[in-house]
Order: sequence, then C-alpha cells, then structure tokens
Amino acid sequence: MYSASVPVLQQLLGSLSTILERTQAHAAERKIDADAYLQARLFPDMFPLLRQVQIACDFAKGIGARLADVAVPVYDDSERGFDELQALIAKTRAFLDGLEPALFEGADDREIVLRPGTPKERRFTGRDYLVHYGLPQFFFHATTAYAILRSNGVEIGKRDFMGQY
Repeated sequence: MYSASVPVLQQLLGSLSTILERTQAHAAERKIDADAYLQARLFPDMFPLLRQVQIACDFAKGIGARLADVAVPVYDDSERGFDELQALIAKTRAFLDGLEPALFEGADDREIVLRPGTPKERRFTGRDYLVHYGLPQFFFHATTAYAILRSNGVEIGKRDFMGQY
C-alpha cells in the first residue's frame, strides 16, 4: 500500500510544484498579474487554481495518514500566492516523506472511516479507499490544476504533468 500511494503522490506533487514555477515565470515574462492564474477556473461553478492545489494537498496528506494509521495533519488553507502554495506542497511532501513504509503494513484491510458531512459516513477497506476514493480525488484536483493553467496559455504538456518517475 505504501508503494501504491506515497511515491505516486510525491511524483504528482513534484510535478504540481514544477508547473506552478513555470506559471510564475510565464506570468512574469508576460507581465500578467499572478492572481489572474491563482483565481482562474475552468468553469464558474468550479474551484479556482488556488483551491485545486490546496485540495490536492489535502487528499495527498489524508491518503498517506489514513493508510499509515496516523493523525491527518490539519493545515489552515490560508495560502494566497504562488510562494505560499509552494510552501504548502513542500510541507505536504515532507509529511509524506516522514511516513515509514512499515506503517502501511496491513493497510489494505484497515478500516478507513470518512465523515465528509454530518450525518454522512463512508467506510472503506484501505485498498478500496486508495483505489476508488483517495487517488481518484487527488488526481481530479491535480489534473484540474494542470488544465486550468494549460487553458490559460501556460506552456506545459503531459510530460510536465507526469513529473519525474
């Protein structure tokens, strides 16, 4: 479960960091206000880039913590700029780096209980949580962040999204 989660999350968080760097450079070169990108969305009823990155980080730390059976770190999601988003990604990656593979032993059958809203409750095995909920959620937000930037003219491609593997 460790190898199916933490390295995958690290890879995509690394690529997310890289495309945000590229976006900052793109904005500076073209003298475009950074907030134009941070508040950009694919459609009016979707979250903007800034929130997509925050949610991707929330899912990354949640996946790692729940599968390792440790407390999910609480971040305040108060980021407002690229530097703060980079710090959030770095903090999330550092948390994942601190999770020893041994913590994931037995995680595939561990019960994961989510309470996304009162009185809702979702119960999963660790395997089902990772495969059917956690990773799809993480990929949705990471992909949406990429798509927002690409649709706004940032010169990035599939290789940038994939990152180092």
